[in-house]
Amino acid sequence: MESIVVTATSREARYQELLPQIKGLLQGEADLIANMANMVAALKQGLGFFWIGFYLVKNNELVLGPFQGPVACTRIQKGKGVCGHAWQTAQTVLVPDVEAFPGHIACSALSKSEVVLPIFRDNEVVGVLDIDADTLNDFTEVDVQYLTQILQLLPL
Repeated sequence: MESIVVTATSREARYQELLPQIKGLLQGEADLIANMANMVAALKQGLGFFWIGFYLVKNNELVLGPFQGPVACTRIQKGKGVCGHAWQTAQTVLVPDVEAFPGHIACSALSKSEVVLPIFRDNEVVGVLDIDADTLNDFTEVDVQYLTQILQLLPL
């Protein structure tokens, strides 16, 4: 695959264009880290997110995995910040204003809104997909819907 091509202007239409491209990008590759790396690169390129990356559960903490954007927090404890909360509750967390989220971990002062989706293997959270925006109220249920579909493409 040469590059990700997105021509649509609405976010939903962009996801619709990206979904089959990401599926093709991951097809035939079994390595989880390689697929995560390509997935975040495709989403960053196609949607222009400020920061996007994975955290993986290792030794009872979230450890930074493949990402695109500014440097990030390396380790996050269960229940801490938005990522730790999504891990602990096993639920997607949509945060319109990170300053209003109790215990938010500010890896970057430029981050204004965030969405975190848990990743499941055998009904257990094994990681999270974390996406930050540098504007308030950047994420909606449309993001959650399509990101959930995209995460299902990962070979867990």
